[in-house]
Amino acid sequence: MAVSPLDSRYKTEMTPVFDEENKLRKWMEVEVALAKAHALLGHIPEEAPGAIEAGMEKVKVERAQEIEAEIHHDLMAMVRALSEQSGEYGGYIHIGATSYDIEDTATALIFREAIEVLENRLKTLNSKLKTLAKAHKKTVCIGRTHGQHANPTTYGMKFAVYYQEIKRNLKRLEEAKETISVGKMSGATGTMAAFGREGIQMQELVMEELDLKPAKISTQVIQRDRHAQVLCTLGIIAGTLEKMAKEIRNLSRPEMGELSEPFGKKQVGSSTMPHKRNPHKSERICSLARVVRANVQTALENIPLEHERDLTNSANERFIFPESFIVTDYMAKQMAAILEGLEFYSENIQRNLELTKGLVMAERVMMALVEKGMSRQEAHEAVREVAQKAFREKKSLREALSESEAGKQFSEKELDGLMDPSTYLGKAEEIVDSALD
Repeated sequence: MAVSPLDSRYKTEMTPVFDEENKLRKWMEVEVALAKAHALLGHIPEEAPGAIEAGMEKVKVERAQEIEAEIHHDLMAMVRALSEQSGEYGGYIHIGATSYDIEDTATALIFREAIEVLENRLKTLNSKLKTLAKAHKKTVCIGRTHGQHANPTTYGMKFAVYYQEIKRNLKRLEEAKETISVGKMSGATGTMAAFGREGIQMQELVMEELDLKPAKISTQVIQRDRHAQVLCTLGIIAGTLEKMAKEIRNLSRPEMGELSEPFGKKQVGSSTMPHKRNPHKSERICSLARVVRANVQTALENIPLEHERDLTNSANERFIFPESFIVTDYMAKQMAAILEGLEFYSENIQRNLELTKGLVMAERVMMALVEKGMSRQEAHEAVREVAQKAFREKKSLREALSESEAGKQFSEKELDGLMDPSTYLGKAEEIVDSALD
């Protein structure tokens, strides 16, 4: 039975990237690359790498775990399991390397694979955002700042904002992938002493085989600022997804009711209140974002290891690396599903536009007074007074204006035109088109 929800509830296509089988395989791939480098330099027989690579296909996770239970060293357990399957060439495995030459280089391979999975997920998500932004670039809605009604905007603007942010996150992922795609073959303190005069060449050959960049300098480990950058990027992505989820949650409150998550015909919202349509998918995203952000703190604390390294990073990385990637991938997958079935309630969108009885058009009236020759400050004060009077007396802005000195600057037709939110959207359509280009 699974203990972690990562193995069940939140399992995605990312999960196999971090399972024990893939980790073991990546470790062995690095060992094979090391053997190939030794063979090229004439240190071991030419046939050895082929035999080791063939043996790799026969190694089972269970056997490596059985050996580890005896010797209490996971990397050496892999070396022994691989040696068993490599026949007479088993003794040529792991020559000159320290454990983290293998582990950190393999981690780079795993991270690169994981980032590619997440990149594809975000591209799918952005495709849905682009579709929604195009479809709703003329859907006028009320904008809100400080939780209060501001100027009119469009749903196209909302989705285009998210689209651009995901694009930036994809760029951040690309940068993070570049930073983490580095391996080492430099020994216990980074000096390459065990490889003798050919240490630099040895590292270059191994990394060329694995399509990684060789670390210019390292200690016993690849420096953890690289890994922290990746997790910081995941934290930012989680923040973007939470922002989208919070907007959906807020806009689905009954008193707003502008949209809602998809809700299945047999879906249950509450065990006691049959009427409930809780936005639980969006709430789940907001909850999981906290996990990813918390892991960023741990990754940052792993940077200052003592001297040439200590082991304080090792145990927590077994949690934070898979957890952060799998949870972020799940959040992105969940958000794509929410967007796919998002329901809009046009009557409520229109109702909320009109909720303040035209007060949201105050800026437009102010700018129209400036065009009539009034100073900006005078216009602001005049409209402010009218707007506050309308609010106190529960009148529409149109009505209050018609009773004021400021309103006398306009004809009845002009006042009617000033109150139409759909004609006060500035360059919204053009901005959306540009953002999606």
